[in-house]
Amino acid sequence: MSGSKGRLQSIDAVKAYAAPTAFFPTPEAPGEIFGQNVFTKAEMQKRLPKLVFKSVMATIEHSKPLDPSVADVVASAMKDWAMEKGATHYAHVFYPLTGLTAEKHDSFLEPGSDGSSIAEFAGKTLTQGEPDASSFPNGGLRATAAARGYTGWDVTSPAYILENPNGNTLCIPTVFVSMTGEALDHKTPLLRSQQAMAVQAERVLRLFGHEKPDAVVSFAGAEQEYFLIDRSFFLSRPDLLNTGRTLFGAKPPKGQEFDDHYFAPIPERVLGFMLDAENELFKLGIPAKTRHNEVAPGQFELAPMFERSNVAADHQQLLMVTMKRVAQKHGMECLLHEKPFEGINGSGKHVNFSLGNATEGNLLLPGDTPHDNAQFLVFCAAVIRSVHKFGGLLRASVASATNDHRLGANEAPPAIISIFLGDQLTDVFDQIAKGGATSSKSKGSLAIGVDTLPVLPTDPGDRNRTSPFAFTGNRFEFRAPGSLQSIAGPMVTINTILAEALDYLATEIESLVADGIGFNDAVQKVLEEIITVHGGVVFNGNGYTDEWQVEAASRGLPNLRTTLDALPELITEEAMELFSHYGVFSHREMHSRYEIALEQYILSVGVEARTTLEMANTVILPAALRYQTELATNVASMKAVEAEVDTTTLDEVSTSIKALRAGIVTLRAELAHKGAATELEEAEHSCSALLPAMAAVRAAADSLEALVADDLWPLATYQEMLYIL
Repeated sequence: MSGSKGRLQSIDAVKAYAAPTAFFPTPEAPGEIFGQNVFTKAEMQKRLPKLVFKSVMATIEHSKPLDPSVADVVASAMKDWAMEKGATHYAHVFYPLTGLTAEKHDSFLEPGSDGSSIAEFAGKTLTQGEPDASSFPNGGLRATAAARGYTGWDVTSPAYILENPNGNTLCIPTVFVSMTGEALDHKTPLLRSQQAMAVQAERVLRLFGHEKPDAVVSFAGAEQEYFLIDRSFFLSRPDLLNTGRTLFGAKPPKGQEFDDHYFAPIPERVLGFMLDAENELFKLGIPAKTRHNEVAPGQFELAPMFERSNVAADHQQLLMVTMKRVAQKHGMECLLHEKPFEGINGSGKHVNFSLGNATEGNLLLPGDTPHDNAQFLVFCAAVIRSVHKFGGLLRASVASATNDHRLGANEAPPAIISIFLGDQLTDVFDQIAKGGATSSKSKGSLAIGVDTLPVLPTDPGDRNRTSPFAFTGNRFEFRAPGSLQSIAGPMVTINTILAEALDYLATEIESLVADGIGFNDAVQKVLEEIITVHGGVVFNGNGYTDEWQVEAASRGLPNLRTTLDALPELITEEAMELFSHYGVFSHREMHSRYEIALEQYILSVGVEARTTLEMANTVILPAALRYQTELATNVASMKAVEAEVDTTTLDEVSTSIKALRAGIVTLRAELAHKGAATELEEAEHSCSALLPAMAAVRAAADSLEALVADDLWPLATYQEMLYIL
């Protein structure tokens, strides 16, 4: 039951803090506000000299090297624009290996010798900053006593204004590196991988007769899933405050079994939040496109349109920050954890990606007759080869303690990385494997049987929601990333493994042509080899079944169930050579990524374990003991008057309290364990000992929640959090 007096009295204590603040003004027309807080190309064209603008555009649009001589002019124009927008400070925004956003704000004002001040923002200030790097994860790249790190202006990601009622800030997206040039962030390797992929993609395009192809870039569009709960509930739950997920909570009488939340009418309060969030995103130039209810109660989705992957990654980070900020203004909390509630669907961040450029367009667009589109088939074959050969790296790119709660749970793709091609492309590649493709399954039409309704066109095949890597018509959708993570990590891996595959295909075709084989025959031969050797990664069936796990093993596809199973893929000889060869990571940088991932896993599980222990000891056990005492007193009173007594509930409560106490003892002992000699051993202990000990404490506590009187239970329940919005 919801509405218990004791619990809601405690929740009322935080209501004043959690109450909605002033709402944003009524949204303007999106077309009028889109990009108004961004230093856009149009703004630059208006403010920069023609030659400077042309130079900057060559870098942004055609990946030409940045001319350092333009920095002073751009900085002056950017400062004037920002101050006209009310900015008093500037910040180099970067993305350290915490997975979060970091920024250091500095004032434009510099003191003059006469006691006055002047607004200064020079080119050297725009292009380089020096935040203290000592407290960011580095995985051994930096000595403990060393603190120097540099930020560097990324001209390809636009600067923007971060608004605040008390003053605005000019935000400049940057890379973050050590003083030796090693990457301490997510952006640097993303830009490196983009460059490596572009070189090989342009090689392939030249083979197809495009003599001077424009720079190829990867595009990404991430579907952000999230939960909303009333902020008073959030503030009343130590587990949500500390870990982002509920460590306790009995299953409510009604969950998602009716499928009545998916695409249902959006609650008015939630819609108000969505409209305000989109308004803020539009001002920042973030093309929010789709909003809807998701499967679980209290769960929703926001999906932006495609952008260049570097900009898309920056915008994703900004989107998450904006959603949380706007939710609080509406008296709600936006939960981005992959599994905030046990027993119902978790949240992912499906990353849709494609390749393309200004001259040839989308390189993953098959057309109506893909069997005739050899260029598309070569790029598609590159995806097939890369996913098959480096599936373990893809799995490692989404590995985290938080995402482990979601992957393989019949709500998200399995930990086995496979590709869904659909009926049309599968048929085309089957024909290629048999000697050559001569036809493509065509689109159809659907007559509904009602004269007033139009005949609907149908696609050549269905979609597959269980595949981790699915072709969806003009792009691939990587469905394994978690809702909390940056999309930069997965995109670094995708770009790099595609660079290797495109390099391989280009080299093979070039070699065959040099040996006198005709170009079309060379392409057919290479495609036939790809689908023969790597076709085992293609699976169009149900990825949730036990049978698929058996079949996948017979195909040699790894099933890396946990983060600790997946992380070693980062430091195999093959992986380190791959990233080193294409200039994305050095061996030291790869080892640092591995060490940081282990450390983050240990820290995440450790915080959860300590929070579990604290809540069990100080919140749940006292409430259970009070109820046990109340029941025992009632039983004694009934016996005193020789009334018939049913002690079933008392016995069940006592049994659960005993189990809870035993679980607390075990968890405390496992937290005190000091036997790990290495970080890997400590991570293994977290996985094999702490997580099971936490689960045992939770099982006992959740059984008590179903028994203890509602007015004595101290925590906001699943029923309250999921349904009171």
